[in-house]
Amino acid sequence: MKEYERKQLLERVEREGATVGATIPETIDVQGEAIDLREFVFEIKRRDTVPAGERERVDEAKKNLRRERVQRRQLLEEADISFEEGEELVAAIIGIDRALNALESLGPTDLERESEAQEAADQKRWMSFLKQALGREDANKRGRL
Repeated sequence: MKEYERKQLLERVEREGATVGATIPETIDVQGEAIDLREFVFEIKRRDTVPAGERERVDEAKKNLRRERVQRRQLLEEADISFEEGEELVAAIIGIDRALNALESLGPTDLERESEAQEAADQKRWMSFLKQALGREDANKRGRL
């Protein structure tokens, strides 16, 4: 592969919106083990929250995917490969990025805490509105000056 082709492929991997429209690979070899990546991601995403027992499994998968991404990017950057092999690596890296994005967006959600925070914010906005509507906010400001 020519150097300018390598640069094009590397630029494509690092592009901001590279994962837009990309699909998660059906299977991928990570550390010599074939993983049904698409099925795993969809299985985890189907749930509203990730159970505590699954959290460790998801974290391990993310760690392995990041490691695999780094290795494939290094191959793309340094190995003596053809342009076609480079394009396959780019597709795999972007697919890994897509899977990582999906898994990263799972963050822990505590619905009760989220609901309480939303209620507190609503109450604060309501009180601010009432103070403004009743003119008390201006009176408080004048009294302080």
